[in-house]
Formats: sequence, structure tokens, C-alpha cells
Amino acid sequence: MYPFRNILFPTDFTPHARAALKYAAAFARSGGGRVVVFSVQSGSVPANLLTMPEGVFAEQENHWLLQLRTEVQNLLADPLFDGLEVEPVIVEGEPAPEIAKAVLAYDIDLVTVVTHGRKGLSRALWGSTAEEIIAEAVCPVLTIRPPQHDFVENQAGRSQIHLNRVLLSTNFRPSSVAATQVATQLANQTGAELHAVYVIGDYLEQISVMFPESGLNALARLRTYVQERMGQLSREDGARAIAHIAEGRPYAEIVRIATEKEADLVVIGTNVHASLFGGTPVLGSEIERVVRNAPCPVLCVPAAKVLTPLPALITQPVS
Repeated sequence: MYPFRNILFPTDFTPHARAALKYAAAFARSGGGRVVVFSVQSGSVPANLLTMPEGVFAEQENHWLLQLRTEVQNLLADPLFDGLEVEPVIVEGEPAPEIAKAVLAYDIDLVTVVTHGRKGLSRALWGSTAEEIIAEAVCPVLTIRPPQHDFVENQAGRSQIHLNRVLLSTNFRPSSVAATQVATQLANQTGAELHAVYVIGDYLEQISVMFPESGLNALARLRTYVQERMGQLSREDGARAIAHIAEGRPYAEIVRIATEKEADLVVIGTNVHASLFGGTPVLGSEIERVVRNAPCPVLCVPAAKVLTPLPALITQPVS
């Protein structure tokens, strides 16, 4: 939970990936921790890359290693790292699974990644590397999609966290408990306003059209339940959230409210599902769309265990 101390900063050394650097440095500085600069390569990298004799790079097959070393050295010299503990780690493999392993191996509290909002059939089916990382990591993942409203300011050459409004997306299921805790801690420790949104999905209205009597009764009960729970959340010690209840497509309403309230950060609980085609687990489509369309960074907080996928009125874990 917040404050985050050990920050994993995955990078391919492109300007696009560098957009997450200020967030990694700011959170590490705020938490008095360190940044692990993490690079995944398709080829094997010597453990002593940064101290290898120059003569080794004269060989044709090692030219790429010289370029890699130069990129690492340039990144480590960035002024945003001044005064911070920084550890470079370079491994061979595929990005998402290697990052998931690194989260455990380096006791990581937060991963910072850059994503973007590509569209299209292949994009919808296979997702981006950033979304694979969110699905596989067992710690919170901060997604940044430049250009985007951000919450890090540069003061005296150092990046500092400056949050005014945090928007928590909740559904009151067990999968959102950890996200609620993180959002509350963030708001309390940074002095930010905490807003909470619950979206009653438009599928319930569709059900009420097909089954008028039972559907309308279920929708009315859900509305009452949500109002009661949001009222409790706005009064709870440590939370005191400003409540927003919306109806419609969940991702669209979350993005709309984040835009209207000029939120600096959206916090959302995540759960993963087995891929239809096997292999890498995937996020729910609504979470993916929030990440791709939010007007500000999104902090994805994984649940310890997904206990139920049902949109039921659940107040206790289901065993």
C-alpha cells in the first residue's frame, strides 16, 4: 500500500517510454525508496555490461551491446535520479512475464508503464504490452498515456507528486477493496480530494426492457443499494469520498467524470480472466478502455484473489 517504496521502471529507452520516468522518480522520492530501471532484451546480455572493457565491443556481434550500454548510461545520468537509489537490471525474454517475475524478485510496490490508445480489431483481440503487464503484475501498475494531464511537477530539478483530485472507481466487490485502500491512503497523505464513482451498467436497463417486472425491481434494488453504500463510503473515517453515481457504459462514465472533475489520477481495482485463446491472462474490456481513454494516469490495483465475477449485490467474500 501507499507510500510506494520500490518502483519498477520498465523501459526500451525510447522517448515514449521515458514519459514514465518522472513518475517513477517522484514516487521513489516520496516513499524514500529506489527505482529499478528494467530492460528486457531479445538477446543475452552479460551481467557486467556496464563495466566491460571497451575492446570487447569492437567485435561486430557486440555492437548492439555497446549501443545498449550507452543507452543505459545516458538514462542513469538523468537529473531526475539525483539523490535516489537506482538499480539497472537487464534480462532476456518477453516483456510482460519478465516484468511479472521482477516484481517478485525485487520486492516491487509499483510498476510505471506507458501505453497508448490504438484502436482496431487486432488491438482489441491481443491488447498492448502495457495491458499484459497490468494483467500479470501482482502489485499496482501506473499507466501513463501521453499527452495527458499529469500530477508530477518539477521543483528544483526534482519531480514531486502533486495530487488535487483522485477518482476511485468502485463496484463494492472484493476485487475493489485494495483499490479503495490505496486511493484513500493516496488522498489522505497528499491532501487530495477523494472522489468515488459507481457505474450502474447499461446492461441492467436492457434486462429491464426484456423482463419489465423482474428487471425493473432488480434495477430499483440496485440503485438503493448503491446509494446506501456510497453514502457509507462518503462518511467512513479515512475515506470521506465525494460520491458520484452514474448509469451507462462503465468505462465511458468513468472517463466522463474524470474529465469533468479534472481528476489527476484514476484508481481502479483489477481482476484478470483466462484468455479465450489460452496463454497470457487478460483484463476485462471495461478496464482496458479506461486505461486507453482516461484523461489522466490510471493506477490499476490488483485484487489478492477474484472471488466472484457476478454483478450481484455482494457485501461479503464468497468462499
